[in-house]
Amino acid sequence: MRRWIIGGIAIGIVFILWIFFDNDGDMTFRQRLMRKAYPVVNYISRLVNSKTGSIVQKDPANPPVSVFSIPVELNDGTTITLEQFKGKKIMIVNTASDCGFTGQYEALQQLHEQMGEKLVLIGFPANDFKEQEKGSDEEIAAFCKKNYGVDFLLARKTVVVRKEGQHPLYRWLSDPAQNGWNDRVPVWNFSKYMIDEEGRLAAYFESAIDPLGEEVRSLLN
Repeated sequence: MRRWIIGGIAIGIVFILWIFFDNDGDMTFRQRLMRKAYPVVNYISRLVNSKTGSIVQKDPANPPVSVFSIPVELNDGTTITLEQFKGKKIMIVNTASDCGFTGQYEALQQLHEQMGEKLVLIGFPANDFKEQEKGSDEEIAAFCKKNYGVDFLLARKTVVVRKEGQHPLYRWLSDPAQNGWNDRVPVWNFSKYMIDEEGRLAAYFESAIDPLGEEVRSLLN
């Protein structure tokens, strides 16, 4: 037993040293740790059924309020409405740079590259969960680009949970009186919503649902 304990400690020390000396972009030690540990975090979350919930509507309700008129200010200061994406599916994801799920940026970028003809992806950086997104808009954009090659749309840092300052799009996503059926707000960073081609809310996925997994892809095929 003692040998197993000593061996485990030794492996832990090697792992920490590997992360410490690994030149992984401009990441902090915590960010490097979270990136290396992401597969384990995601696996354990799925194993213990944590943040793995999903709700999919096969026949989504027509929303009482149109999502297409809601303005979204992007990271670069420009303002858009979702009207320009009518005819494509839209995935909305609340993101953070210091989270155990931050590694999903890589999968989200792959999804954007693979399905860009039929899917628009918009990340909404937010500091709502354990203050895991403290950076400025400029710092967030640089972090995402340098470390994950992100070139999908990023909104300005905002509030996604149900409190003062909640972004109008997240009010729509979490208010049945506006979207037609869903009252779920993000439970953690990297919660995902899917809006269909006609502006109907089609699905909600919690953080541990893989952007490249079957749950998401089944809505895109």
